[in-house]
Amino acid sequence: MEKLELIDVHSHIHFPDFKDDIDEVIKRALCKNVRKIITSTLTFNEINEALRLKERFESIVEISVGARPDIFDIVELRKIMNFIKTNSEQIIGIGEVGLDFYSTKGSILREVQKQNLILWIKLAIEVDKPLIIHSRWSSKHVAKIISAYTPPIVVFHAFDGSPELAKKLAHELEAYFSIPPSIKYSIQKRKLVEQLPIEKILLESDAPLLAPELGTRNEPANIVFSAEEIAKIKELTFSEVVEITTKNAKKVFKFKGP
Repeated sequence: MEKLELIDVHSHIHFPDFKDDIDEVIKRALCKNVRKIITSTLTFNEINEALRLKERFESIVEISVGARPDIFDIVELRKIMNFIKTNSEQIIGIGEVGLDFYSTKGSILREVQKQNLILWIKLAIEVDKPLIIHSRWSSKHVAKIISAYTPPIVVFHAFDGSPELAKKLAHELEAYFSIPPSIKYSIQKRKLVEQLPIEKILLESDAPLLAPELGTRNEPANIVFSAEEIAKIKELTFSEVVEITTKNAKKVFKFKGP
């Protein structure tokens, strides 16, 4: 029987949280059959560190490039977008980008976030890359914008909106949803998986965040917990969940193989 291969479609293993033990983190992931890890940048200054990891672990690490929604410095945003345009062959996706109405309260700045999201969508269309969406406390607003501009492929990372909206987005926009290990205790994530077809589900760690246990550092190896919980909810075997989510990830990010 062929060995199972898992793909972590969203992490931040280039963060300082992993600077002292990244080799061990990668080894633990490999021991759990995690064969690909996408690390997602949030600022311009993070890109070089992510590229170094990609070069060092070239058969395992890929990168997506984006910006935190609460970056309003147009100079920085332009630098990130220009990097994507001139280095699109080095990245596997655009993101995470989106809206965050938890950290941004004012109506003016929220409107700026919306306009920035439109720019990211247009860029994803231009370079033909999947768009990884952050939508904290703002899922309905994100859905409205994406529906209007229709990027090629959308992945909602750690979606915090209603399961009903997720189901609608999966159907109407053919959007995908990546599920973190926090599903072990998150009722919302469990309900999300109940509503979504397995063909629209991916695995993510969001390391170092959203660990299977509160208050601990997360890492890519823990996506096995996501797969285990999804299997229980969907009444599938662990192997079936891994096979389907890996197939989904290869389709979305155009992996030729882990």
